[in-house]
Amino acid sequence: MRAARITGVGRTELASLPVPAPEPGTLLVRVRHAGICGTDLEILHGTSAFLKDGSLTLPHVFGHEWYGEVVAHADADSAAAVPVGTLVVGRTMVPCHRCARCHAGRPQMCMALRETGLYGLQGGAADYARMPVDAVTPLPEGLPRYAGALIEPAVSVVEAFERAALRVDDRVAVIGTGTMGLLAVQYARRYAAEVHAVGIDPDGLALASRCGAHATYRPDEAPTDGYSLIVEASGAAPAFTSALRLAERGARIAMVGVAQEPVSFMPGDLSLQGVDILGIQHGISHYDRTVALFRDNVLDAEPLIARTFPAERVADAFALLEEGRSGPPKILLDFTDGGA
Repeated sequence: MRAARITGVGRTELASLPVPAPEPGTLLVRVRHAGICGTDLEILHGTSAFLKDGSLTLPHVFGHEWYGEVVAHADADSAAAVPVGTLVVGRTMVPCHRCARCHAGRPQMCMALRETGLYGLQGGAADYARMPVDAVTPLPEGLPRYAGALIEPAVSVVEAFERAALRVDDRVAVIGTGTMGLLAVQYARRYAAEVHAVGIDPDGLALASRCGAHATYRPDEAPTDGYSLIVEASGAAPAFTSALRLAERGARIAMVGVAQEPVSFMPGDLSLQGVDILGIQHGISHYDRTVALFRDNVLDAEPLIARTFPAERVADAFALLEEGRSGPPKILLDFTDGGA
């Protein structure tokens, strides 16, 4: 089969690898599309925390945003759970279901956690992916095109609003116009009183308006103390202090972006203003609900797709991601062209 791999700093290839062999409790998925994102770019740059701690080694088949069709099962139990021919989205975090944290209802903190396309499980940027039967979520017939590849980032957006206890009277600011920022705008437009987008890309802000933002601002133009809920989805370190500036007293700040640089702020401001800071790791419990949000057109993948590349052009896909896109943020690799 074809498999897109990162082989070294700045180097990718489309390799020919064996189709994963069956293992008890698993199924085999024929991948249709796989998204690439900033986490994959960190692996390409050699800056990924998973590389630094040794949990990820090169060459590496990446891909944690993907979907495809079930084509085989390792045993009868998996066949009963997800029939052949079912479209499924692969989950990123795969907990053990046995450790103390799993038993405490915190599977995303699992002590034996594996993450598809990051460590422990081959990624979805390949013709085939082998997955535990309980690590895929069925997709309904007629789901809009490409939605399967956007479900993985969207589950973290749903987690952000769940943890922050979104209210119908909330005035929401979303910082960042990347994939998760635009999904957050779409979600808040449906369920909050008002949502504004804050970003630095003019085309991204224009797209945020089309996704439902009532107003858009550059970071230095957004109303100070103007929002009861802020979703930081840019991953830029200065956005944290911007979020504090935008927060009204008693506001909640959901940190979806993963900044890798330090910032300076007054810790006492959190206490004096009664601000809640929520670290959003992943929406491991929200796959079914997120699929329904795309099915019901609350979330819409189509306007977020910048470009789809055939699998053979993995280097070009990363080059576009690296140089930065203006407007639609998501880049996909297409594995539907009959390769094996």
